[in-house]
Amino acid sequence: MAATGVLPFIRGVDLSGNDFKGGYFPEHVKSMSSLRWLKLNRTGLCYLPEELSSLQKLEHLSVSHNSLTTLHGELSSLPNLRAVVARANNLKNSGVPDDIFQLDDLSVLDLSYNQLTEIPRDLENSRNMLVLNLSHNSIDNIPNQLFINLTDLLYLDLSDNNLDSLPPQMRRLVHLQTLILNNNPLMHAQLRQLPAMVALQTLHLRNSQRTQNNMPTSLEGLTNLADVDLSCNDLSRVPECLYSLANLKRLNLSSNQISELSLCIDQWTKLETLNLSRNKLTSLPSAICKLSKLKKLYVNSNKIDFDGLPSGVGKLSNLVEFMAANNNLELVPEGLCRCGKLKKLVLNKNRLVTLPEAIHFLNDLEVLDVRENPNLVMPPKPVDRTAEWYNIDFSLQNQLRLAGASPATVAAAGGGNSPRDHMARKMRLRRRKDSTQDDQAKQVLKGMSDVAQEKNKSIEENGDLKYSDLKTKRWDKKLEKPPLDYSEFFMEDVGQIPGVSVWQIENFIPIQVDEAFHGKFYEADCYIVLKAYLDDNGSLNWQIYYWIGQEATLDKKAGSAIHAVNLRNYLGAECRTIREEMGDESEEFTAVFNNEISYIEGGTASGFYTVEDTQYPTRLYRVYGKKNIRLESLNVLFALCILVGVIQFDSFFCFLISRFVFLVDTGLEIFVWRGGNATLAGTTKAIRNLEGTECQVFKSKFKNWDDVLKVDYTRNAESVKQKEGLTGKVKKDAEQKDQMKADLTALFLPRQPAMPLTEAEQMMEEWNEDLDGMEGFVLEGKKFARLPEEEFGHFYTQDCYVFLCRYWVPVEYEDDQEKDKEKGEGDDEDKHHEEDFQCVVYFWQGREASNMGWLTFTFSLQKKFESLFPGKLEVVRMTQQQENLKFLSHFKRKFIIHKGKRKLKVDSVQPSLYHIRTNGSALCTRTIQIATDSSNLNSEFCFILKVPFESTDNQGIVYTWVGRAADPDEAKLAEDIMNTMFDDTYSKQVINEGEEPENFFWVGIGSQKPYDEDAEYMKYARLFRCSNEKGYFAVSEKCSDFCQDDLADDDIMLLDNGKEVYMWVGTQTSQVEIKLSLKACQVYIQHMRSKDAEHPRKLRLVRKGNEPHCFTRCFHAWSAFKTAPA
Repeated sequence: MAATGVLPFIRGVDLSGNDFKGGYFPEHVKSMSSLRWLKLNRTGLCYLPEELSSLQKLEHLSVSHNSLTTLHGELSSLPNLRAVVARANNLKNSGVPDDIFQLDDLSVLDLSYNQLTEIPRDLENSRNMLVLNLSHNSIDNIPNQLFINLTDLLYLDLSDNNLDSLPPQMRRLVHLQTLILNNNPLMHAQLRQLPAMVALQTLHLRNSQRTQNNMPTSLEGLTNLADVDLSCNDLSRVPECLYSLANLKRLNLSSNQISELSLCIDQWTKLETLNLSRNKLTSLPSAICKLSKLKKLYVNSNKIDFDGLPSGVGKLSNLVEFMAANNNLELVPEGLCRCGKLKKLVLNKNRLVTLPEAIHFLNDLEVLDVRENPNLVMPPKPVDRTAEWYNIDFSLQNQLRLAGASPATVAAAGGGNSPRDHMARKMRLRRRKDSTQDDQAKQVLKGMSDVAQEKNKSIEENGDLKYSDLKTKRWDKKLEKPPLDYSEFFMEDVGQIPGVSVWQIENFIPIQVDEAFHGKFYEADCYIVLKAYLDDNGSLNWQIYYWIGQEATLDKKAGSAIHAVNLRNYLGAECRTIREEMGDESEEFTAVFNNEISYIEGGTASGFYTVEDTQYPTRLYRVYGKKNIRLESLNVLFALCILVGVIQFDSFFCFLISRFVFLVDTGLEIFVWRGGNATLAGTTKAIRNLEGTECQVFKSKFKNWDDVLKVDYTRNAESVKQKEGLTGKVKKDAEQKDQMKADLTALFLPRQPAMPLTEAEQMMEEWNEDLDGMEGFVLEGKKFARLPEEEFGHFYTQDCYVFLCRYWVPVEYEDDQEKDKEKGEGDDEDKHHEEDFQCVVYFWQGREASNMGWLTFTFSLQKKFESLFPGKLEVVRMTQQQENLKFLSHFKRKFIIHKGKRKLKVDSVQPSLYHIRTNGSALCTRTIQIATDSSNLNSEFCFILKVPFESTDNQGIVYTWVGRAADPDEAKLAEDIMNTMFDDTYSKQVINEGEEPENFFWVGIGSQKPYDEDAEYMKYARLFRCSNEKGYFAVSEKCSDFCQDDLADDDIMLLDNGKEVYMWVGTQTSQVEIKLSLKACQVYIQHMRSKDAEHPRKLRLVRKGNEPHCFTRCFHAWSAFKTAPA
């Protein structure tokens, strides 16, 4: 950079964090002749570098957190130096040069956290000093002459020293705004200088031996004082001088001896934070409820009980934090729950019995601490039962009926007497109420007649009524100002001075326009114009207009009208708001701007979100074939004529044949149309739209298909209902009008049975017979390298793998005589010949691997494969423990997953433990490395333990641990896997449970701990997902080979292990899903109680990150959750 000539133009450099010990300071710094500021914090400097002498324009120098013992050097030769920050060094008085205080511009000096024993000599000569920080030193005296010249000080910090008195000359600091004297033994200081510091805003006297006798008698002159800290002193009551501080915002009186508060505290009308912790208070005065701006109130470690809290505490509408820990509270006032902005409520270490029910309505509450209240019983949350479950009937009978169960099953689920139908009762009451409307109307008329008769009778007896009795208020006198806060939109002094103010609506909020732009209006914006003037009586009056631009959007029009009314309410004006439109302004409006109005094209963006619909082309495909299903793409431009059954294209016609299936791809949806005579092979998965029963959304994708339901609007409703085809629809719509859709069918389906071993082996053999070849690749750096043959079947959690599989497909021919008849004379294809192979690429990604592997594969290896096998390549992406069954079959149950990265031998000298487990089928057998801990063992499984040695001859010993209840076939498989994983350099041994050698096995695994002796949960384990992903609440079941990554963070998961049903709640789950999932879980438990009475389930709630062992053991190789990359 020095060669480019840039250094002389640099204005500032931050070299903090570098190591400049031993004189390694860069020489190029002296070439930065225009440098204004330089930071050398935490660089290990022991002295100031000589290069600083060349920085003649340097203004700010920071050398904090170093090992400097002296500042002698070239500082005094820097004429423009304004600030020196040398905190946290080893400076003594001898290390501070006197000549730096002769610099005319020096205004900031920070020598805190050093070893000074006295004020630096000649400091009083620095007349322009504004900021002085000498805290955390050992200074015990301040010379009297120090503050004779330093009269311009704004900030003074002398905390954490040994000062016992203050010089009287401090009264000259009339500009001082911040004074910090914490942790000084100021036993002789009377602080008589304070009343003279009229600009003081912050005063901290923490731990300075303050008592009632050494506090000033009055501080009335300190009108700007807003922050006072008198904590850790010996005050028996609040000093009287504090009550005169009308602008006080923060007051800390903690750790004193205060036993009561005066009623004068209501004078602190602007107080926001009050800390009275660690005192001797027994009660708070009722005057504290008048502190309407109070946000934080701390009264921890006092002696306050229920009677000590004022009942009107609910008037503190801005209260955000309330802490009353370690007191004697049995209850808290219900008014505390009326503080709607409360976010933090700490009541631990009290004697609470219960809390008000209204505690559940504090919507903004984030922290509620009620620990160490042994007798506390939380009140139940009062809820609206009708709206709580969104009008969904979660009764077991109804859900079984919706799931298609037989009437006998539904009746048996009722358990005899059916519960009361509250919804039906409500409907009956509503009908009963509707039927009595006529009677109620008669009663109202009778009451009005009685009132009129009594009024006429009183007139006859007393004569005519007086005028005053009949006089009513004018309509405008009845108007009241709404109790709303408009301070977020308009300033306090708005409209108080005669003149014109203009606001522009931007993002629904009025933004005040500068006076220079008055009269200039953008065509696409809206404005509010306020004219304040003095009327003939000298009273202030207003005119309010809102101007609408010709091109303005709806949000701006509404915002200008609404905020114009808000402005009128804010001012308390009686005038009306006048609408003015562009090009049609009134003379009164133009007179406001002296008839000088101009229009400008354009305007600000709309406050509404703009959504542009993506246009997708509509495509039509024909599905045909018997053994092998194929798609034939048809022309995009088509029209369907129902009357003649013809599909019309650009250049040819073909009849809509009922023997085929058609796919319509609209971009966002795929519709399947099945002909009435379509073959079974073509309709296995094509059952969405049957011929003659197409939905209207499907028909809308075709031109001229307009056979919608015809309605004669001249007929009355009764005749329409009587029509046979609509009776069911009308009745069904009326019944389901207020119901929300929910699908709980998956909860009532039987558990997927385990696949027999013979069937799994047969399927494995068939899939491997079709496999013509398999090549493996692993990501190394940024390229995929060929996987060595000896590593086939070994996977690592931080790696990505690619397997290219070539499958042999037998050649098949299709009898196409029928096809020729259907396609007509134009198509005379003889035979359709299929290729005899298919290529599938499996991409496998470990749990701890990043997505860069997938991106690398997509942009490199995949393109290469596509060029080699055009039209015959299929890509399947998989993640760890979510593999394709066909892919797993190629490893013949020897699928091994290691922790870490393939070529990094992390903790190679540490023992490693592998768990062999089969989930539902022998195809889903995996050997996964888990935490080396004996508590992870289980008597129904097999484990492999590797105990490495440091010897070169014998690398270690490997144990295959067979549980006493383990399957014999799995035990034999475990031995084969051990022989596959480790070569002859390891000693190998198969041991049964109870025969473990103490020397290597228990020592290698850590120690002997209790572990599970059965895996009964494997026979019952089921995982359900509760989600609103489909637009309605639905429950779906994961396959028996589920894993930890199946726990969706934004949904609710239900895990049944045969004894408990765990309701797992993610961190991003909505409250709606939580409520509905709770009811679904209860329905499932009821169903299982009637179906499997020998194993009753209990409901358990689990939060993500707090899963118990009974939950985690249902998942193979449970570990920490994956975290999204930063």
